[in-house]
Parts: sequence; structure tokens; C-alpha cells
Amino acid sequence: MNKQEPFQAGYYYHVFNRGNNHEKIFLETQNYHYFLFLTKKYLHSICKVFAYCLIPNHFHFLLRIKDTKDLPVEYINGNKKLHQPFSNFFNAYSKAINKKYHRRGSLFQEHLKRDLIVGETHFMNMVLYIHLNPEHHCLKESFDNYPFSSYRVYTCDVASFVDENYTLELFGGIENFIYTHNQRKYDLELLKNEESWDGKDLTGF
Repeated sequence: MNKQEPFQAGYYYHVFNRGNNHEKIFLETQNYHYFLFLTKKYLHSICKVFAYCLIPNHFHFLLRIKDTKDLPVEYINGNKKLHQPFSNFFNAYSKAINKKYHRRGSLFQEHLKRDLIVGETHFMNMVLYIHLNPEHHCLKESFDNYPFSSYRVYTCDVASFVDENYTLELFGGIENFIYTHNQRKYDLELLKNEESWDGKDLTGF
């Protein structure tokens, strides 16, 4: 899928991006919390979020754009495009970071990246990839203790905007969800065709 193809109602997407020039986009704890606040503020009306992970210099979301009938009327009648909430979200975050830390210029790489999720197996593997991302990047916390991932939303009864029911149904319940994550495996062949920022396999990030 061309990463710049328009979002479409009813489709599942892996949405991701990183800091311009590999710079950090989260500099302290409150930045992560503010980013999640803006996620709910800007995206709640147009999509369901199933998984996320915020790493110091990049982020991942697994989400589904709502069916046309469930979207706000301005998206149904064409007055607004589905990419607009994403643009507003990241512009708001960038402006806040630039103001707080007295910086200038683009915070994120030029274009928001997105890949279409095709089928339940692809979806489940992407959940695993996203939740295991902290260990993949050798952060000090294990994936199950990492505070800025939706894994703990599923396992620790943390209040969140994350839609848990569909994911847990696919994994066969919370016990198998935890067991599968603890195996620390996902299908590289399924994920390797997803393009990344540098034209390499996404599994390199």
C-alpha cells in the first residue's frame, strides 16, 4: 500500500512515524501523557485504537477507521477528509513541544506513515510487534512493564481509550493474550513487506 493513499472508512491501519532526523519526540514523562491525551481528543471520533506504543523517538498505533455510518456528519458529506484529525493531532503536539522546549522546525518526519492491515493474522502479529517494541529497542523496561504501551491497558485494568474486546477475542482471551506475548514471537514474513522510513523492512525498527 502506498503510504500516502487516503484513509478509508472501515479499514484497519498500522500508523507510525518518528522524530525528524531521528530526534526524540518525547523528552520527559509528561510528553507521553499529553500525546495520549491528544490521541483521544483528535482521533476518538473517527477511529478505534487497538494498540499503541510510544518510544522516545517514534510511535506506533494499530487502529480502525470507523464505518462511514458511524463517522461524524462532516466526514460523511465530504466537508472534511479523514486525514485531517491526524494532521491536527500532530500539529498540536508539535506546536506544544516547540513552545515548551524553545525549539523550531518540524518535530516529525515529513509524512505520517500508514500501512493497511489485511486479515486477522496480520492484525494479531501487529499487536505483538507493537507491544514488544520496547524490548526490540533495548529500553530498560521489559515490554510488560513499559508504561507507554497499551499492553498494560489489557493486563492491568488501566482506564484508556483502547478498544480491548476485539483484540482479546482474536487472541482467545486474556490468558492466551498474555501467553502469546510472553513467547516474544511474531511472524517476520508477514511483517517484512511493510515499508519503513528508510525503505528497509519495518522489522528493523
